[in-house]
Formats: sequence, C-alpha cells, structure tokens
Amino acid sequence: MLECLQRGKRAVHHVWVDERAGDERRLAAIVGIAGKRGIPVEAVPRQDLDRRADGRVHNGVIARVEPVRTWKMGALLEQLENPSPFLLFADELTYEHNLGAILRSALGFGVDALVLPSKRGAGLSPVVQRVSMGAVEEVPIVRESLYAALKLVKKAGIPVVGADMGGEPADRVDLTGPLALVMGGEGRGLPDGIRERCDRVVSVPLAGGLESLNVSVAAAVLMYEKRRQERGL
Repeated sequence: MLECLQRGKRAVHHVWVDERAGDERRLAAIVGIAGKRGIPVEAVPRQDLDRRADGRVHNGVIARVEPVRTWKMGALLEQLENPSPFLLFADELTYEHNLGAILRSALGFGVDALVLPSKRGAGLSPVVQRVSMGAVEEVPIVRESLYAALKLVKKAGIPVVGADMGGEPADRVDLTGPLALVMGGEGRGLPDGIRERCDRVVSVPLAGGLESLNVSVAAAVLMYEKRRQERGL
C-alpha cells in the first residue's frame, strides 16, 4: 500500500486502518501521504479489516484502489521507447508469491514488460501486489494469449528464448540485445506449443544433484545473466 501511494501511478479512493495500530511507522507514513492527497482515511476495528480482506493478510491497512492497468502486446510495442526491449513471458503461474517475486525482480533488472496469459494462472491479486513491493506499479503488464503475443514479438524481430531444464546453459547463449524470455509454469515447464515458437531454449546449470529451481528464482537468475552479458562481466 505504501509503495502504491509513493509511486502515485494509480488512484487511491479510500484507506481503512486498524484503530489500534498506534504509531507503527509504516502505517503512519500511509496515513500521512493519504492525508496530504485528500484521500479519506478511516480508523476501524480489526474485525472490519478482516472482513474486508476476506481472509487475506492485510497488515492493519486496506485501501480501495484503481485496478492495475494492463496492455495488449500490439499497443505496448507501439508505446515502447526502448529500441532494445526486454520482455518477460510467464506461462500459467499458479502461486501468487512466485508472480509477485518475478515482478519485483523484473523491475530490478529493467524488464520492459511482463506478459501473462489472459485467463490462466494467478492474477494480479492483492497478494501479488504486496509481494511485488511496488513493482506492479512500474512494470507494464500484458494480459493476452501468449501465442498471440509471441506472434507479434517475432514479427517485430525480437528473438524469443525459452527457459527449461533441458536447454543449453544460459551462460553459453548470447542473451544481449532485444529479447523475449519465456518462463514455464511451476512443475510443467514450457508447453510444447510455446517451445516450438522459441528460437533457443536455455537452462540454469546446477550442482548438488538439483534438477531445477523455483520459477521465480530461475527467472531472476536468467534476468541477471542477460544484464551480466550486456555489461561484459
């Protein structure tokens, strides 16, 4: 919530806080920013917050906020100012914490957009937004069939690289320049139809008998590897 207010990308209509929260610094910052912007702030019993959260973690504050804006790939490509775009595709992620963590890493590694299926997998829930630590406010998100989005990406001349356990070691593949990196869902990897649309498939070399990493960790490693190569390290 604090990141949403600080970044100011979405309208915040109302804030409810735990009436017994006291002087907790984070909540005080939220109330202070909301007050300066004329956003109504209401102190309510904890039970009221629990009811509004419908069983989700709220940490003593809930707000009614404008939905996260989403894009279609064609419109996004027209708006991108980066001549060497870095796009991240994530197919059918099941766990909200993974999606939130991927968003956070995407912001840190300068990803120009995250592409998610329009119907399948985790959505941009309050949990995802909280775990992303503000990244959901900054990283453009495309919601569209991955097949349709990949078709436009390839038409634009952007190489497509998939991530899968059986792929080439990522540090032996040139990841510099414009790139669309495609991550499969937890446990299922890249679907055959997506794999067929990739120009290359890479993996993260592992030791200790491990076969794979959590998808959010693997995505972060591959995003870092791209930036490492571009810096000549």
